[in-house]
Amino acid sequence: MTGKGMLVESVSSPLEYDRTAAHIARGGLDHYHITLCFQGQVGFASGRREIALRPGDVCLIDMAQPSRTWLTGAGGERSRQTSLILPRPVLAPRLAHPDSSTATLLPGYDRRARLLADQFAALWQQPETSDAAAVTAAIVDGICDVIAEVAGRAADARGDVGRAERRLLLAAIKQHIDANLHTGALSADDLCSRFRLSRASLYRLFESDGGLAHYVQDQRLNRALLLLISPAARSKRLIDLAVELQFSGDSTFVRAFRRQFGLTPGEVRDRAEAWSRETSAADGPLHVLGRR
Repeated sequence: MTGKGMLVESVSSPLEYDRTAAHIARGGLDHYHITLCFQGQVGFASGRREIALRPGDVCLIDMAQPSRTWLTGAGGERSRQTSLILPRPVLAPRLAHPDSSTATLLPGYDRRARLLADQFAALWQQPETSDAAAVTAAIVDGICDVIAEVAGRAADARGDVGRAERRLLLAAIKQHIDANLHTGALSADDLCSRFRLSRASLYRLFESDGGLAHYVQDQRLNRALLLLISPAARSKRLIDLAVELQFSGDSTFVRAFRRQFGLTPGEVRDRAEAWSRETSAADGPLHVLGRR
């Protein structure tokens, strides 16, 4: 469940099925599918529209319209798709023609399709944190906005053209940064090459975060904090932690950490260990920063 809808993964042997007007009437379901093809091929026809999805392609399907779908694999393999299922009121108000947008195809070579694929993965992997619901809602809103741009926006939404793509692009870059904090491959040149951006465009995306370099360092310091309060990493030497997170040395790391959190890494580790001993807890909490 995504809060506003549901994310479903489907794995299937070859099959065909019809969704007739009778099925629609009996089911009483009025929703859209935003479907990402991972493996095999998906054929979809509704009225005079007919599309074929291959791996990486994304399509919008209106389940209130009669349709025919066929799924095929490659070389005997099964087909695999992920679909974000949304009630009509979530997406329809963003569309210029909500009743005639079915079978809208976004090919995999389009950058927006790659952004959507990244966000589908983010929805699957969303951790259970205090702000998970808000993050999930923002991802779903971004996906809806991109699909609306492809299918045709409602008149009152046209002023937002490009906003959703920038938001998802920024989210994809931040996810890449988070997964590569331990590597040196997070320079502006590396990110521009990977995401096919100009340096100026990349810098504009991170203006509200204080700049790209500031954001990357903040995330490395946040990762260091989590490692310092984790029992599994408490035996790691500070110099090893600093090098692992791409700081030039332990003194540079300690200074940056103290500026960020008001305590040295050693003080945070000591407080986390003391908290664990007092409470017999498995993990020291983040509020050790506030203990006196």
